[in-house]
Amino acid sequence: MRLAEMEAIMFNVGITVFALFVFFIIYDLAKRSNAGKFGTFILFFALGLGLAAFLAKSVIVEFIGG
Repeated sequence: MRLAEMEAIMFNVGITVFALFVFFIIYDLAKRSNAGKFGTFILFFALGLGLAAFLAKSVIVEFIGG
């Protein structure tokens, strides 16, 4: 396995772990603040948009970069 292949695999794994960790942080924040169902939805929506933008940037850079 070449180094570039290993880097691509580890990048995908790292992004996945990062996304799961961010969702855990948002869930923990909602739970500790007693946000309720609507508040939890707003937290996931608002803070999830930041994560979605980060992931979209990564995907767009991969498509443009070839």
